[in-house]
Amino acid sequence: MAVGPVGAGGEDGRQYGGRITMFVALSCVTAAMGGAIFGYDLGTSGGVSSMGSFLKEFFPDVYRRMEGDVRVSNYCKFDSQLLTLFTSSLYIAGLLTAMLLSSWFTARRGRRPSMIIGGAAFLAGAAVSGGAVNVYMAILGRALLGVGLGFANQAVLLYLSEMAPARFRGAFSNGFQLSLCLGSLAANIINYGAEKITGGWGWRLSLGLAGVPAALFTLGAVFLPETPNSLVQQGEDRGKVRALLQRIRGTDAVDDELDDIVAANDAAQGGENGLRLLLSQPRYRPQLAVAVLMPAFTQLNGINAIGFYAPVLLRTVGMGESLALLSTVITVVIYTASTVVFVFVIDRFGRRTLLIAGSLQMLASEVMIGAILEAELGDEGGMGRGYAAALFVLIGVYVAGYSWSWGPMTWLVPTEVFPLEVRAAGQSVTVASGFVFTIFIAQGFLAMLCRMRAWLFFFFAGWIVVMTGFVYWFLPETKGMPIEQVGKVWKEHWFWGRVVGLHDLQATEKL
Repeated sequence: MAVGPVGAGGEDGRQYGGRITMFVALSCVTAAMGGAIFGYDLGTSGGVSSMGSFLKEFFPDVYRRMEGDVRVSNYCKFDSQLLTLFTSSLYIAGLLTAMLLSSWFTARRGRRPSMIIGGAAFLAGAAVSGGAVNVYMAILGRALLGVGLGFANQAVLLYLSEMAPARFRGAFSNGFQLSLCLGSLAANIINYGAEKITGGWGWRLSLGLAGVPAALFTLGAVFLPETPNSLVQQGEDRGKVRALLQRIRGTDAVDDELDDIVAANDAAQGGENGLRLLLSQPRYRPQLAVAVLMPAFTQLNGINAIGFYAPVLLRTVGMGESLALLSTVITVVIYTASTVVFVFVIDRFGRRTLLIAGSLQMLASEVMIGAILEAELGDEGGMGRGYAAALFVLIGVYVAGYSWSWGPMTWLVPTEVFPLEVRAAGQSVTVASGFVFTIFIAQGFLAMLCRMRAWLFFFFAGWIVVMTGFVYWFLPETKGMPIEQVGKVWKEHWFWGRVVGLHDLQATEKL
């Protein structure tokens, strides 16, 4: 059953045939559910951390500060390394999983088995978190969630980029970001309702319900087909791969695409470990830079500080617990709506244009947030309602700019730029870089807020300037380029072309 036509030009001018079939659409929707488990966690992290009942049970010192210890600055009431460890333990476990296991497993066993393992680990983490009886059990639950994300983030993004038609790869890959938004929205709505439950056990509901998206994702992954790229990488019979590709594309004319996949795999058969190859060969320097820097910039611009700690930040400026949670629900609605807009513009305007425009919107918002906090919020007392409302609006503008640019693009662009022989390893580096800088922000934000106060937001604004410059000068456009032929953009780039060209020249001289 076909939904619409699609074609993409290769490096040699030939066209890939096919249409967007219902088969590939349903497969990608199911795989994209992996974003929902990530989004749900982002939503619960900050929401639960600001609930009085949760703080009273596991972090009593923080709870006492929030209840009116006037000796502590507004900016320092939530400053607790144990509280931030609760948030960042998930990403520490995810980092170790991505570095030590998930890349190898995804390359050797395929994308689908990795998604099943990731979903199962997330289910276990949700059960332990919801049933925690002490802070260490709560942190263990978060660590199990991290193992799940280490596998899921590695496999889902590769799956979407390899299954999607080249012309609409941006829209398809955005399914991960969209489901992330929906998961975060669900979590914030649940947080708002759970906070009102009498008896102080609402936080258990918030944490335990993470098992719902995890169960849907795991069950769906059991029935997914493997990607043609992964089957070729595993040595599957060409006829079987061709039949699957015909079903995915809705046409018999798949030989050109299959030839490119096979050629990319043949080029990879040098017996070297993909990660070692990626780190040692100069020809992969451009892709490695993208894999490391894009996730790093995404964290250093401050979005996860907002994502994790928006309720905490809003309570810091004087909002009540319930109102702070309700405000984050509205913010996530803005996040989701902007991500939907991204689906319709990504494959029309391209990657670079949206990244630069989104950066400028985020920069203006970040500077104004810092200015309001510096001018209006001291160590004691609250903030006027008008200024608090302005702060909330600016957070919404900032989140909107992020969600139609860097949010989905951070996941999309790295999956587009790696050749098959190092694709799983490259995705592992992308995931690992994201986890490293997420840990830095999650573990350090509350301490930085306490010490830097409003200037923390000027710190984030400075990084937005840096990442805008990186896109302008060093990131080529990959819109519409078939994934197995995207190497052409590096050879034609003003800077990376020299790096790749120098490697080619050295290889020729050795021959």
